Amino acid sequence: MLKEDLFNVNNKVVVITGGGGVLGGSMGEYLAKLGAKLVLLDLKEEPAEERANKIIAEGGEAIGLAANVLEKENLETVNKQILDKWDKIDVLINAAGGNMPGATVGPDQTVFDVSVDDLKKVLDLNLMGSVIPSLVFGKTMTEQKKGSIINISSMAATRSISRVMGYSLAKAGIDMLTRWMALELSSKFGDGLRVNAIAPGFFIGNQNRRLLTNEDGSYTERGNLVIQNTPMGRFGEAPELNGAIHYLCSDASQFVTGTILPIDGGFSSFTGV
Repeated sequence: MLKEDLFNVNNKVVVITGGGGVLGGSMGEYLAKLGAKLVLLDLKEEPAEERANKIIAEGGEAIGLAANVLEKENLETVNKQILDKWDKIDVLINAAGGNMPGATVGPDQTVFDVSVDDLKKVLDLNLMGSVIPSLVFGKTMTEQKKGSIINISSMAATRSISRVMGYSLAKAGIDMLTRWMALELSSKFGDGLRVNAIAPGFFIGNQNRRLLTNEDGSYTERGNLVIQNTPMGRFGEAPELNGAIHYLCSDASQFVTGTILPIDGGFSSFTGV
């Protein structure tokens, strides 16, 4: 293989759960510009179609579909729709996720104030919401003898970051899912199957904006603590995840599996001293 072909993702069929969201949508738009064919999945069809239409308007190929990442039969139907249209699935990016206030510990609360029901919902969405798509779309990849699954971990998976209890528990599970599926798929179905994860540091999105910044754009106390522990001294921006995603989608990472790649401005390497 020629060196210049290693990063080629042209005509790869890439499925992104949470594809109507900020991070999943940004990844989709980036890969579409490189010639990938995007399948954007979201719980509601409207945001997925809206993002797909934007890609199409810019000359790319994409479809947006409603899909519930917690319903196996629903995903099996979506899997068939994709195969009917494009005959294959090359990449799955598990970008669906989120948090709930009841699964966090507020500034004036303790762990005993956490809602068990909300905790279960956050664990389901962030962990099982990656497990089930990996089982459905991963099975198609094993039949093809080739495919790349990319999970979204977090700094909260390995560091006891205050407040985000449910999210932390789920993302710790994502790390083990990544390693376990990497072992299972490669050892039983061949070296063309890969499972990896990226672990973003602190990126400002709709869900955490008020936790990290004030209305005037200045940092909250929590925001300042994050910056103080990030050697690069700033928050990440969604497009800064795209290079790592590109690498893990492509044959440039063909001997890489079971890896969790931090994209965090140095947060995970800093001791605070």
